[in-house]
Amino acid sequence: MRKKMIAAGHICIDVTPAFECEKQNRLEDILAPGKLVNVGQAQFHPGGTVSNTGLAMKFLGADVFLMGKTGDDAFGTMLIQKLKERDAADGMIVSSGQNTSYSVVLAVPGIDRLFLHHPGANDTFTADDIDYDKCREAVLFHFGYPPVMAQMYRQEGSELVKMFARVKECGCLTSLDMAAMDEASEAAQADWIKIFKNTLLYVDFFLPSIEELMFAVDRERYYRLLKKADGRDMTEVISVKEDVAPLAQLLLDMGCKIVLIKCGAPGFYYKTAGSSAFEQMEKQSGIDFSGFSGKEGFEKSYMPDAVISGTGAGDTTIAAFLTAMVQGYPFEKCLQLASATGACCVAAADALGGLKTFEELENKINAGWKKNGEQDMQGD
Repeated sequence: MRKKMIAAGHICIDVTPAFECEKQNRLEDILAPGKLVNVGQAQFHPGGTVSNTGLAMKFLGADVFLMGKTGDDAFGTMLIQKLKERDAADGMIVSSGQNTSYSVVLAVPGIDRLFLHHPGANDTFTADDIDYDKCREAVLFHFGYPPVMAQMYRQEGSELVKMFARVKECGCLTSLDMAAMDEASEAAQADWIKIFKNTLLYVDFFLPSIEELMFAVDRERYYRLLKKADGRDMTEVISVKEDVAPLAQLLLDMGCKIVLIKCGAPGFYYKTAGSSAFEQMEKQSGIDFSGFSGKEGFEKSYMPDAVISGTGAGDTTIAAFLTAMVQGYPFEKCLQLASATGACCVAAADALGGLKTFEELENKINAGWKKNGEQDMQGD
């Protein structure tokens, strides 16, 4: 059975200044015009789905091949070097004369992250940049962040559809993740419902965040909940039954088999298709999908040992779920390991520094690791 996994799509350098203030409730209390804010030393780490999800898969024991595009500038040199240090640079395309993507990550304690982002070479990434020979060797292909890759959302997602259709022909299981959009960007004007309808026919696992998904397909509800949150994290005012579950069903109706919607600190919602949908996937991949069909619920997050930054928490949650699935873990255990990995991720400034092996996570879970909300449920 093929075991190699592929992480493809958006890659960048994350520049993360260290905020050394106490936990805040409102961003404007820290970042105000004319105000000087002292910060700690900036950290430079590979970012984007290729790095965050792909390198997390590698850490968790997967055989992973990364596919992304950088420029030949200073950031590109830094990014390639950091990937070489992890023996993960072979699939990178270095484009002459192009800029490397970067994000300035503002992770103020107590407040969801704010990103200043330059897409760089990611905007030129097309279906032809995928190494389909590698896909024929792989059991799973994961692609992330089409909203910050211009060629992937233009023309109703024609390049995205072309890519996933060709990957499917290679015999891979397929996975897709989203990214946040600038409201004033070209991506925000794209018809994402149509893009999803065209693409999800070829996608087995769709794993967006609720904010990303709602902005894409139900903007009126997004703005209403954003106003209700009044500067707080939107997940604090979202109803799973009214706001999340209907979107998951919409996505299943479009063709994917498992929907996992990340809901920030509280955890993530999941819903899966019926048993017939998994029969071909099992035959194709050799993975035992018994126990995966007809599932629905909300997996609460584990309580982190510390909260330093949410950078990469969603990406590493995805990495753990997909890796555990490929390694043959039961569905419920895949959910637990995904939730536990996200909780470990936030305890470090970068996406990978806080991660633990599956064995370490299982030991921590078996020792009684509490989840958020369990104290109230148990009357503690």
